[in-house]
Amino acid sequence: MIVIIDTGCANLSSVRFAIERLGYEVTVSKDPDILQQADKLFLPGVGTAKEAMANLIERNLVDEIKKLTQPVLGICLGMQMLAQGSEEGFGDQSMIDTLGLVDGFVEKMDVAPLRSPHMGWNQITPKLDEPLFKDIPAGSYFYFVHSYALPVNENTIASCEYGSPFTAAVNKDNFYGVQFHPERSGKAGAQLIKNFLEL
Repeated sequence: MIVIIDTGCANLSSVRFAIERLGYEVTVSKDPDILQQADKLFLPGVGTAKEAMANLIERNLVDEIKKLTQPVLGICLGMQMLAQGSEEGFGDQSMIDTLGLVDGFVEKMDVAPLRSPHMGWNQITPKLDEPLFKDIPAGSYFYFVHSYALPVNENTIASCEYGSPFTAAVNKDNFYGVQFHPERSGKAGAQLIKNFLEL
């Protein structure tokens, strides 16, 4: 069973359609029993980290997500929520606690003189032989929309450059995350979703 965790955010349907186009059935749920029974889960997110964490708290999802032992893929803000904390929603002087499942803190991107947010197509550099990027040609482009990013660290499995390098994909234990939108990234994005579902 494939489940999209119902975080109450706006991009649930586009993620669902991307999975269904690959021929898989998918359920959207926040029911703890269904989350525990799933084979694979997606954690989507749009908006700010502060709002998204408030949504997870209100839906009693924080502990449920932390308990998951099957593969989980965070998308965009969903990836950022896997980190230990985020500046987003608070300004530069303080952090909001996020799920703490992946090492590192999400920071506002320093992109000058480039435009913020980082929006549009960009190339990524995955680690060699990383299963999430199997059969995706080197130099492939993915679609990004974000102003905050996780710095490159030991959990980074792909990086991207915009002003400076940042984490484009991350993995620790059963938790994976991608900063880009695979559901909006054409063939390469579809292949990445397929790779995740076949892990």
